[in-house]
Amino acid sequence: MTGTGGSFLRFTDDTGRQHELELAPENQRITIGRAPQADVVLSWDAEVSRLHAAVEYLGSQWTIVDDGLSRNGTFVNGERLVGRRRLMAGDRIRMGTSLLSFHDFTGGVDDATRTSTAAIPTLRSLTDTQRSVLVALCRPYKNGTGFATPASNQQIAEELFLSVDAIKTHLRALFAKFGVEDLPQNQKRVRLAGLAMQSGLISDRDL
Repeated sequence: MTGTGGSFLRFTDDTGRQHELELAPENQRITIGRAPQADVVLSWDAEVSRLHAAVEYLGSQWTIVDDGLSRNGTFVNGERLVGRRRLMAGDRIRMGTSLLSFHDFTGGVDDATRTSTAAIPTLRSLTDTQRSVLVALCRPYKNGTGFATPASNQQIAEELFLSVDAIKTHLRALFAKFGVEDLPQNQKRVRLAGLAMQSGLISDRDL
């Protein structure tokens, strides 16, 4: 199972083996849980409910929904899911102790996706320092680590020998350049890293 050409979920099982489940619009509901009947079976995780959550295709968007199905809740980028939420490339989903990541290489056809794609700057429009900040931000994702989180301001500052305040200033400029400044604070960094890597501005070789 591979999702290199479209949307897919990636997760690692209890043996450390990585799995990818391709998401196709023809199959509009993907169930996730501990039950063997689920499309994504997390049987090893006792904190996951038998039917924990579902990923559903609505309109032209993939969404995740947990309408009280789970006992311990579902978290997207560290924020507890209430009801339904649209999935964005790079989103990290936690259920129990299990982690899944959502990837989208379809290019998208909706207005929101077109806007965000249009907002991606070129290498030429970034300063050397801004590009260095982006590389440091994305470094935890080296070698396709599915459940990494972007580097903290402190980690970036230490790598680049700059102050934390300077890093914050550069990140604010990058948020604006990539059109993610209006996202909730806890989503900006994940989205910025996702866009930088998906667009090819930052590649594995850079990390």
